[in-house]
Amino acid sequence: MEKQGVYLGPRLRRLRRDLGLTQADMASDLDISPSYVALMEGNQRPVTAETLLRLAKAYKIDFSEFTSDPASETVPKLQSLVKDPILADIGIGTVEVADLAHSFPNLAEALLRLHTAYREGQVALADRRHDTGPGKSGAAPDPVAAVRNFLATRRNCFPTIDAACEKLAAKLDGTGELAKYLKERHGVLVRRMPASIMTNSLRRLDWHRKELLIDDTLDAASYRFQLAQQIAYLEFDDDIGAIVAEGKFEEENARRLAHRSIASYCAAAIIMPYAAFAKAADSKRYDIEALSRLFSTSFEQTAHRLTTMQKPGQERIPFFFLKVDPAGNVSKRLNSASFPFARHGGGCPLWTVHQAFATPRKLRTQWLELPDGQRFFSVARTVSAGRGGYGVPTVERSVALVCEAQYAERMIYAEDHPQASKPTEIGISCRLCQRTGCTSRSEPPIGRQMLADNYRRTETPFGFTDS
Repeated sequence: MEKQGVYLGPRLRRLRRDLGLTQADMASDLDISPSYVALMEGNQRPVTAETLLRLAKAYKIDFSEFTSDPASETVPKLQSLVKDPILADIGIGTVEVADLAHSFPNLAEALLRLHTAYREGQVALADRRHDTGPGKSGAAPDPVAAVRNFLATRRNCFPTIDAACEKLAAKLDGTGELAKYLKERHGVLVRRMPASIMTNSLRRLDWHRKELLIDDTLDAASYRFQLAQQIAYLEFDDDIGAIVAEGKFEEENARRLAHRSIASYCAAAIIMPYAAFAKAADSKRYDIEALSRLFSTSFEQTAHRLTTMQKPGQERIPFFFLKVDPAGNVSKRLNSASFPFARHGGGCPLWTVHQAFATPRKLRTQWLELPDGQRFFSVARTVSAGRGGYGVPTVERSVALVCEAQYAERMIYAEDHPQASKPTEIGISCRLCQRTGCTSRSEPPIGRQMLADNYRRTETPFGFTDS
């Protein structure tokens, strides 16, 4: 007689993929056959209590989170999907959505992926640059976009890197003596040097003299980050290279950008070890400035690290991170959450990430609502980049950390927020936003017929017909 159990195929498959394991790897860890793993993932065999115990022991997962109804995450996403304007006239009910999520989980996942691709295609159409004229075969390869997609598909989380860096952090015994560690472990002496000697470099490793030279105008947080990043290159370069190889990048620039991104991830994991940082994030209720003081990191470093807290079994709030300059150019974007974005800038001016420059260093919080009814909570603030010192130029940018409405109550910023019942209505970009009454609009939306203004001029920049 077959042992009792529960059917958790999609959840088991997602766990295995998040851990970077093959079915054979997981079978070996659980002491079962690869074919049985395949059957469980296909919901052709239940996950027994004995197997759950083995999973918990092998991968340190939380029983309650793993065995919870996997459709509970899919249903809200499908409900958002059917609200898309292109599907609005079909009238898909909540019961049909729930039936699909529970009875056909793989089909539901396929639809969500297709819808994501469709929305990205809309954004690409809206933001496409006119570079296909005579003699041009189309847009040049975009290494930045390739790396962003690479990070997004992995939810900006690399558990193997986190595990290795936690071991290293334990060796440091919480002292943060990175310079001492470099000297004792690698025989490399850290020296802080004037910018005039550094010749436009923030960090330079001199293997001949066994010295690591650091620009002495960097602040304490940037100084520690540069030391940690150099340790990442010295000790984890093979691990970083293996992860980059998984991306199968076609262009060398993309490979190098990905390598640097994972090395930066590694540096953050050394300074802010996963378990300790996750525990602190919970206790401080995601107070970014409080966490920055606790780990001696900058506001941006801390906000960035919060986007990486998606280790299977130890997930925290899935955040979206954006950094823009005063002109709206996006210099960093990380989306472990489902927040849509304008690919090449030109985001909604009603979002405070674009207004934060008017109040430098002041933290601004905001409830947001997209045209399809999705709600998000945003925290935005300006940050400075560049060396310190009188007369030394700096660059001001604005960063935003955003989460879905369902997670906002876990953040200290959302407590008794005055705007909770009246969120700011924003769009992805003007060309994709159908809110015709917006006075901040800079372009007409795709697919709407404009009104002639021979006899009437509307208060909004563009008037539209009702059809």
